[in-house]
Amino acid sequence: MTGADGGLDESSPSVLPILMTEEAIYGLILVSGMIVVAGKGASLAVLVTVVVTVLVFYAAHVYAGAVARLAESGGKASPAASLAFAARESSGLLVASVVPVVILLLGTSHVIPDVVANWAALIVNTIMLAVLGWIAVGRWRPRFAARLLGALIAGSFGVILILLKAFVTH
Repeated sequence: MTGADGGLDESSPSVLPILMTEEAIYGLILVSGMIVVAGKGASLAVLVTVVVTVLVFYAAHVYAGAVARLAESGGKASPAASLAFAARESSGLLVASVVPVVILLLGTSHVIPDVVANWAALIVNTIMLAVLGWIAVGRWRPRFAARLLGALIAGSFGVILILLKAFVTH
C-alpha cells in the first residue's frame, strides 16, 4: 500500500516494510553465506544449518537491541518493552529467510534434487536482494539509474556468494 505521498505506508499489513530493513538484507546475505558454507551436504544438513544460524543471529540481535535500548533509556525503559521492540525491529531477519528455507525444504523432501535446492535458494536470494535494492533506492530516489545502481549493489552481495560457492567450495 502507498501513502498519500506515494511512499510505502508503514502501517500496511504487508511484509514489504519488514523487508525494507537492514535486518532483512542482512538476513538474506546470512542465509546465502550459510548455504555456501554448508552447501556440500544434503538439503537437510543445509536446512538445519540455515535455520539454527538464523535463529541464533535473530536471538542475538534481539538481545543486543534490547540491551542497547535499556542502556539508552537510562533505566527508564522496561525490559519487556525493550525486548518486544527489539524483536519487532529484528523480525526482518526471520521474514527474509522464509523463501530460501521453503526452497531448501523442497530439496529435503525430495521434490527437487538437493543440489538444485541449494543453488535455487542462492539465486532466489540474489534476486530478492536486487529487488529490495531497487525498491529501497526508489523510495529515496525514483530515477531509473539510481534504482538500477541500488539493485546492482544489493544483488552483487548475492553474486559474490554464488561465485564463492562455485569456485571455492566445489
